[in-house]
Amino acid sequence: MTGSLDQRFAEAIGAALGPDFPTDIALAVSGGGDSMAMLTLAHNWTRVWGLRLWVVTVDHGLRPEAATEAAMVAEECAALGHPHAVLRWHWDGQGNLMDAARRARLDLINRWRGGISHVLMAHTADDLAETFLMRLARGAGGEGLSAMAPLRRVRLPGPVLPLPAADVTGACPPQPATRAAEFFVLRPCLDMRRAELRHYLRTLHGRWVEDPSNDDPTYDRVRMRHLLTTLAPQGLGPDILAEAARRQARAAEALRARAAQVWEALRPPAAGARAREGEILFDRAGFQDVERDTQLRLLAAALRFVAGAAYPPREAPLEALLDRLLGGGGGTLHGCEARCDRDRLVVFRELAAVEGPVSLGDAPVLWDGRWQVFRPDLKGLTLRALGEEGWRQRPPGQEPQRPHASARSCPAVFDGDRLVACDVFGPDAGAAPLAQFCPFGRQMPSFRSFLLSR
Repeated sequence: MTGSLDQRFAEAIGAALGPDFPTDIALAVSGGGDSMAMLTLAHNWTRVWGLRLWVVTVDHGLRPEAATEAAMVAEECAALGHPHAVLRWHWDGQGNLMDAARRARLDLINRWRGGISHVLMAHTADDLAETFLMRLARGAGGEGLSAMAPLRRVRLPGPVLPLPAADVTGACPPQPATRAAEFFVLRPCLDMRRAELRHYLRTLHGRWVEDPSNDDPTYDRVRMRHLLTTLAPQGLGPDILAEAARRQARAAEALRARAAQVWEALRPPAAGARAREGEILFDRAGFQDVERDTQLRLLAAALRFVAGAAYPPREAPLEALLDRLLGGGGGTLHGCEARCDRDRLVVFRELAAVEGPVSLGDAPVLWDGRWQVFRPDLKGLTLRALGEEGWRQRPPGQEPQRPHASARSCPAVFDGDRLVACDVFGPDAGAAPLAQFCPFGRQMPSFRSFLLSR
């Protein structure tokens, strides 16, 4: 790459945001070399363009040094004249730690950002190469091997809850009367090498800390980082792998457009409404005639969409499920069930994977990561899956709006064991609408929009 880091940084921001910059922009800064260099680059850039920077550090509480590192970032921000906040996370011990930490970081930043729509993160070309190798080792396909996007739209499920005062130190951006349900992650350092950013800091006598976990071989990323030192002399260095990932991203964009086009041709008449209710339908005959890559892409997207999952399923089990469907069978994967009817393929939420019951109160409730309930008149009742128990209580003579198999995982309100209401049985059965299906935010995208997104 040619040009100074400051020039490349400004060009990357301009390419992502265009001529109409926001007045305020946020930076996620951990204290490591990459993010501290990005802080300095952003500081120099805003002196020219006049934007206000808001800096945030997420303390995951996983290392005793984290609090000291966050304090160092706060000191640097104070010296540069930018407001800074520390957000603290408390892991509940559930699930994969690294995945939970990534999700928590986005959630906390979303709750902190107020009306700010763009958050800068310091991913580099080295990150692209390491991620490429990690996903290649896991058997990822074209989408998984694609480079991170310079600009990524983020939609998170559920109402935006206030941050506990005890878990916030420092400045929070003003909270607008109404705020967008989404924000954007901007990565202006994707064409920069980690070594370049550290050299930039050394030249300017900047500070940063080295996370000892960056040398811990128990982490996949660290092992891939070490592997790159072996691959580079063979012509497979970080720059080459990062460029391969970028080419994959361009190809994936075209394939996503193809999948959206096929969806429009294959969806049965009721498919749009059923998608809003958490069920994806494909015309079986048309689906079987489509090229396999598009079949896999549509099936993976349907599973993610219905389950409200952040990531697609692994390639091997996805291929196996597709083979069963094409053979007239079905199966479960990724918290969903897929079935082959006479003339349709159907993907719906798996009953066994649905979240347990929640009590309804005055505040909005997010259930199963997909349904938001805003009914204060249901206070004191319980929201859970309809299940077999609820299905047996369906109104006599009432034609259900969903088949038995998929209806069982739909939300229903119970008073003890008695079914009070469920949308599956419709308003004619005395059940007013209970919930809004929204897997990725307060306003659910169409399945077509979901196919086109990353």
